[in-house]
Amino acid sequence: MVKLIWGPPGTGKTKTVASLLYVLLKMKCRTLTCAPTNTAVLGVAERLMQHVQDCLEYDLYGLGDIVLFGNGERMKIGDHEDLFDVFLENRVDVLASCLSAKDGWKSSVQSMICLLEDPEEQYRKYLEKDESKEHDTNDNKDTNDDEEEAKGSVINDESSLSNKDGKINAHGLVDKHRKNKLWKRYVLEPLKENKKKFSKDKKSSQRRNNSRAEGESSNKEHSVLTFEKFVIKEFKWFINHLLFCLPSLYTHVPTSFMPLETANVMFRLLKNLQTLETLFATTETFERFKEVLLGIDTTNKARRFANLHESKTECLGMLKFLNEHLSLPTFSKYFKPPIRSFCLKGACLIFCTASSSSKLNMQGMPPLEMVVIDEAAQLKECESTIPLQLPGLRHAILIGDEKQLPAVVQSKICEKAKFGRRLFERLVILRHKRYLLNVQYRMHPKISLFPNNEFYQKKIMDGPNVKGEKYEKRFLTGDIFGSYSFINVSSGNEEKDERYSTRNKAEAFVVAEIVANLHKESISSKQKVRVGCISPYKAQVFSIQQILGKKYSTDVKSDFSVNVRSVDGFQGGEEDVIIISTVRCNGNGSVGFLSNLQRANVAMTRARYCLWILGNGTTLVNSGSIWKNLVIDAKARGCYFDVTDDKRLNQGTLNTTIELQHIETLLTTDSPLFQTAKWTVTFSEDFTKSIARIKDAEISKEVMTLLEKLSSGWRNSEKNNMFNNKSRNSSVLLEVYNVKHLKLIWTINILKQNSRYLQVLKIWDILPGYYIPKLAKDLDIHFGQYTVDMMNRCKYKRVERNIVFPMTWLIDGNVISTRRSSANRDQYDNLACQLEAMNLRDKPGSSRQ
Repeated sequence: MVKLIWGPPGTGKTKTVASLLYVLLKMKCRTLTCAPTNTAVLGVAERLMQHVQDCLEYDLYGLGDIVLFGNGERMKIGDHEDLFDVFLENRVDVLASCLSAKDGWKSSVQSMICLLEDPEEQYRKYLEKDESKEHDTNDNKDTNDDEEEAKGSVINDESSLSNKDGKINAHGLVDKHRKNKLWKRYVLEPLKENKKKFSKDKKSSQRRNNSRAEGESSNKEHSVLTFEKFVIKEFKWFINHLLFCLPSLYTHVPTSFMPLETANVMFRLLKNLQTLETLFATTETFERFKEVLLGIDTTNKARRFANLHESKTECLGMLKFLNEHLSLPTFSKYFKPPIRSFCLKGACLIFCTASSSSKLNMQGMPPLEMVVIDEAAQLKECESTIPLQLPGLRHAILIGDEKQLPAVVQSKICEKAKFGRRLFERLVILRHKRYLLNVQYRMHPKISLFPNNEFYQKKIMDGPNVKGEKYEKRFLTGDIFGSYSFINVSSGNEEKDERYSTRNKAEAFVVAEIVANLHKESISSKQKVRVGCISPYKAQVFSIQQILGKKYSTDVKSDFSVNVRSVDGFQGGEEDVIIISTVRCNGNGSVGFLSNLQRANVAMTRARYCLWILGNGTTLVNSGSIWKNLVIDAKARGCYFDVTDDKRLNQGTLNTTIELQHIETLLTTDSPLFQTAKWTVTFSEDFTKSIARIKDAEISKEVMTLLEKLSSGWRNSEKNNMFNNKSRNSSVLLEVYNVKHLKLIWTINILKQNSRYLQVLKIWDILPGYYIPKLAKDLDIHFGQYTVDMMNRCKYKRVERNIVFPMTWLIDGNVISTRRSSANRDQYDNLACQLEAMNLRDKPGSSRQ
């Protein structure tokens, strides 16, 4: 039987799966949960663990029924502490120590029973230097006082929780710090020793044996321990191993091998052992220790001794119960496959990727009853068949959303052959019944409105949480930074990188400025903010990452985090604020794979509180794609803004662009620098090269400020008298403005535009003053082609309230006269256009600092 659950973004797919798995765990229904990627598997497992840990009644008892397996490095399991106890490789390492036939939990229980029942016999063996089997695993503790101190170091260092504050942990559990020390001692150190064992040659092994023998002979000269010290030292060794083994067993052994009654005995035993440990530590110096321990003297005169005897008796009873009633398999410490098989065969819930599920098809594996496939709409049909072919399956539940991104197929041939087809999608096409999760709990209603209308036919409702006042968050001031907005960045320019991916530096700088402002506000308001920057193109993702650098943390647990990823990389993720850079900026409305509905859906549904979309509104409207609908919708809803509408954002973007030495992006007619300009500004190639050579950000900013002022009609009232030769054409037209130690050279030029001639600003260069005469001489050649009327047109001024406005004239043969013949008029009409393409290069041999 196959069931489909349709989960649009934010409707709680993962929570639904986790709740379902928790019920199946309680029912002891053997279930495999898989997904296309490690990230998706970890997400479901973590959500389930939240449910389980909240409902655990007996410490970690029951986690043995849950197993997560896969490649630990790829999963980055070290970053997921809450999954440490269910990860298979960690479990195998722990059980390898606890279920060892030679020195596992059984050996320690039996040794502790012998010590508490007949300490005199053990002491006699010690005195006779008779190395019994119980002491083979203890590396000759009886003859080496230094080793004895090392073995008891955990106790001596910690002195147990009860020694510190007089209290014992609830349920007799071992405190975390002590548990970590025991883990290192009984798991990590044996693993290291095992590696060393096989890497050393026979000679080094012989030397160790010789040195050990010498050490033993030297230790014989040490003083003999008293009965009391011997018992306490032996007790410390065995209790350390039991304090490690007992919690490990009830945590990692499946409940089918570990009944609750047995686990309860372990809880009580842990508590009593720690009590006994405390009493040993406080009665070590008292007389008649031996008599009390043997039960000879339990009078009220030695009340502490009486408590010691009573605790000892209780511990003995529980130790004997475990020794008789707990039957667990034993394994070799150095051969792990049987332990892995033991864990998988006894588990109720198993987590892995779909491709890894093939490893469950092993001999003797009890049949699985159900398979749950999360993110099934991302799983290729051929991949889905891997878990579905496992023997014994009776039910399959597929959870996903076919309206989000499918599986990636690199080969165009395979894609054409429908290799990427999804089982979930096929069943939907065949009209297989599916259950819709129709309430979304992630997005602010203003964010969810457009995706709901466009992709889900208004079937999704907003949850009560997103409708509340707490979801109305303002991370930045200004209407442009509301819950939902489209920010038009018309000054951008799309370009290809070396890998032919598309980027738009102007949008990248705007993103960087918004993130910087968010960071400042987060610090001042002490508000935790998670920011996500999304772009469909890898080149744009890289550009944004380069500009942001390592200023901000990517850890979502920090107070302010920023994650920059592609749309594909953000599927399944969510952040408080999402900034989308659409990149495309061209006249024909070409947007490429940006028009993909599934990709657009994913990008638009990642935000919780604020979604800000950056793009060229004209390009997107001309594309005729889903983005045209988005722009039209944003305008209708009053959510369409221009980047220049926010002066702080506009100025900050300009400063960032300059500081990062990307001034070339500002030298365009639609640059944000000239958004409110009255004059059209054009630039020579020499100026572009010169400004790029300036590394001083302050000078660059001053130049940009001056250009902005000139374009707005401002003029310097002080006349520069650098040109004494008034007969030269250049001296009449050239303007020179000071920028620190440099000079900005510009003129008024005439540009033919449609049916008119238009005055424009021409910026020729910025250079030291001693280069100006040479530049003026070069320009004389070009200005010599101007007619008197053309020169006059350049000099005409229309001034209103100290603001100079550009003048225009209709193109008419009688308007502009010429000294040349009528045959040259066509050539003259094109003169303005030719001047725009002029490249005033330095002559060979000249140089510029």
